[in-house]
Amino acid sequence: MTRRPVLPGASELFRRTDAASSEAEVTELPSLSATASSPALRSSTRQADETPSMPLTLVPGGAASQGGADDLAAYRSAAPAPTLQPSIPTRGRPMRRTDRTKHDEKITVYISADELMALESARLTLRGQHAVAADRGRIVREAIAVILADLDERGEDSVLVRRLKGH
Repeated sequence: MTRRPVLPGASELFRRTDAASSEAEVTELPSLSATASSPALRSSTRQADETPSMPLTLVPGGAASQGGADDLAAYRSAAPAPTLQPSIPTRGRPMRRTDRTKHDEKITVYISADELMALESARLTLRGQHAVAADRGRIVREAIAVILADLDERGEDSVLVRRLKGH
């Protein structure tokens, strides 16, 4: 004899609610004495041992067939279920950010605490006064693009050349 519990299957526990299952099938569940032999169910059957051992059965139609009106089932059959599209929470941000670019290369730049504070202050100023949400990396990339464009355009007179020469 195996010590595996005798449990009902999903088809024995659940009934279909759509119109295709108008004739419900009646199945019988194992008796309480049969479940008492299962080690997994012993603790839950201590209270059941005090009750008479009667087989459990499923009734076609559920509670509605036993004289009670099943208002929920009537509502479900009268109104089609609305289909909802799943939504991803965005925490107030737009669903897609089109200005975002994937970068393949990475460099590490060491800056002083004062420079980091100035960068963070610039980020907060952009956000608070100009309604531009940008992270520090984007601000640095834009600053590099501006300074390199100035170098290409002005050459020796560019801001970058003057600052690096110490003028």
